Amino acid sequence: MSKLKGIVPPLVTPLINNTTIDTEGLERLIEHVIAGGVHGIFILGTTGEAQSISVELRHEMIRQSAKILDRRVPLLVGISDTSLEDSLSLARLAADSGADAVVSAPPYYFATGQAELAEFYEQLIPELPLPVFLYNMPTHTKVSFAPATIRRIAAHPKVIGFKDSSGSGSYFQSVMYAMRDRDDFALFVGPEEMMAESVLLGADGGVNGGANIFPSLYVALYNAAVAKDVDKVRELHRKVMQISATLYTVGSYGSSYLKGVKTALSELGICNDFLAAPFNKFDEAHKEKIRTALTELAR
Repeated sequence: MSKLKGIVPPLVTPLINNTTIDTEGLERLIEHVIAGGVHGIFILGTTGEAQSISVELRHEMIRQSAKILDRRVPLLVGISDTSLEDSLSLARLAADSGADAVVSAPPYYFATGQAELAEFYEQLIPELPLPVFLYNMPTHTKVSFAPATIRRIAAHPKVIGFKDSSGSGSYFQSVMYAMRDRDDFALFVGPEEMMAESVLLGADGGVNGGANIFPSLYVALYNAAVAKDVDKVRELHRKVMQISATLYTVGSYGSSYLKGVKTALSELGICNDFLAAPFNKFDEAHKEKIRTALTELAR
C-alpha cells in the first residue's frame, strides 16, 4: 500500500437495530463519501461504534463495506480489542475481504505502561496479514502512545502510519517531530478542528467524522491546506467549526457527537440514525435542533 494522504472519513455503522446493519444506508453512505472525493474509508473506529456492536456485526460491516467499495479507494478496518486473538481474527477477515490496512488502538480496561504497550504490538504486528496504523485515543483507552514508543513500534515495516485523536496539538506535533525522518510514515489527525493547521504543518490528512456528512467540504479544506492557501483555509475552516459547534453539541451527552452525525445523515436521507446500545437516537426535540443547524449550514 502506497503512503495514504488526504481525507479518510471514519464511517458510521448504519444500523436498523442492535443486530441488523442498514445495508442500503451503508451503500448510500459509501457512495456519498466517494462522490465527495475522499481518499479512503475507515470502518469500525470510534465513530463506527465498534465497541458497542457484536463481533458478528463487525464481520458483516467488513464484508459489506469491502463489497460495496470494490477497491475504489483504500479500505481501513479497525481491529481494536482487549484480546490479541480477537484483533487478529478481525484482521484476517479484513484481509480476506480485500481491505488494504488495519487500524489498532491500545487494548483498554487495564491501562498499559509504555513497555507493555510496545510489547503488545510486538506480539500483534508480526501476525497481522495487513499493514497497520496505530490509533491514539487516550480518552477511551487510558493510555497515550509516547513518541518514543511509536518510533519503537514503527521499526516494524508493517506499521505504516499513526492516527491521533487526543485533541492535543502539542502532543501531535511532538509525534510529528519524532517521526520527522520517516517520509514513508503517514500522520493523520482525528479532531477536525485541528485538521487544517496540522496539514499546514506537515501532517498527511484527517480522519474526520464530519466527512461522513459533508465529504467535499473536508476534501476542499485539506486541498487548501496542502496548497497553503491560507485565505481559503480560513474560509472553509469556519464552516468546519460551525459544524462542530452546532451538530456535535446538541444535548448533554458523551455521545452527542455521534448522535449528531447519525441524525444529520438520517435527515439528509443517507442512512438510519439508530445507535447501538447503550446509546439511543435523539428524540424529536433534539432532531429539530439538528435540522436547524443543517439549514444554517446550507446558507
